Amino acid sequence: MDVRLTTEQRELRNAAARLADDLGPGSVLDLDDAERVERLEKAVAATGWRSLRSDGASGVEVALVVEELARGLVDVPFLGPVLADDLRAKLGEGSDPAALAVGDEAVDARGLPSALGLRGTTVGTVAVGEPVFGVDLTRTTAAVTGPFEPVGEIPAGEAQRWHALALTVTTADILGAARGAHALACEYAKVRSQYGRTIGSFQAIAHLLAESLALIEGSISVLRYAAWAVDELDPAEALRAGQVAKVYTARAAQTICETAVQVHGGIGNTWECLAHVFLRRALASGALYPVSLEEIDLGLS
Repeated sequence: MDVRLTTEQRELRNAAARLADDLGPGSVLDLDDAERVERLEKAVAATGWRSLRSDGASGVEVALVVEELARGLVDVPFLGPVLADDLRAKLGEGSDPAALAVGDEAVDARGLPSALGLRGTTVGTVAVGEPVFGVDLTRTTAAVTGPFEPVGEIPAGEAQRWHALALTVTTADILGAARGAHALACEYAKVRSQYGRTIGSFQAIAHLLAESLALIEGSISVLRYAAWAVDELDPAEALRAGQVAKVYTARAAQTICETAVQVHGGIGNTWECLAHVFLRRALASGALYPVSLEEIDLGLS
């Protein structure tokens, strides 16, 4: 495995980062800015990234885009549509973007009329109903209406590979949120002063942020391997790599996001601070296709 990104992959990652920085919410108030969301939706649709898998993109490339969009709290559908696109690609079909059907809910469903999901080896579609309350403030979860309508069957191995991709993509989303929270905390530590010095100069703060950075680097390593494994290893090994990445990154991200809240002090516990939005997104993605330590039996802690 060559962990180095190709020139094209770096350019893809940079393009996603620029889009997130330009049009992602810069504050909690921006989440309610309908004009910004409309511009963001048009920009994401114009990239064609929601059909990355059917266009032949690798798991690494999908993960890179998902990570950067999560880092910038991009709040239009992407994670759900890109996983639905992979299901359609396995059926040899293409269509408009769809949300992701998980149980009796449609995930990442803002503005989307239908959701696509996988039950066993059966791919099916459901209609998207009314939004329901969710922890994540950047993605819409909706109830599904009507029955699960089968649209095709895929081989068991391909179903397992899709689950590996789903674990990898949700892990990338968790990592992106953690990176965003860490960057937010670092910027605050550079400007917040106490006793005539910026708080980032205090060892107590610097050590917390350094430990978070170490967790981010570890998460990048396990995620890159899992993303590579989606296409390069057999389905069972790819699934296991995704499970390990999900467990490690979900735990690391919770620590990183909670550290960001602590670094902000009192303001970190207010609605106006973006730290809780990053934490919410990381927790919501962690709960999507969750993995327990017992499932991977590697004694991770």
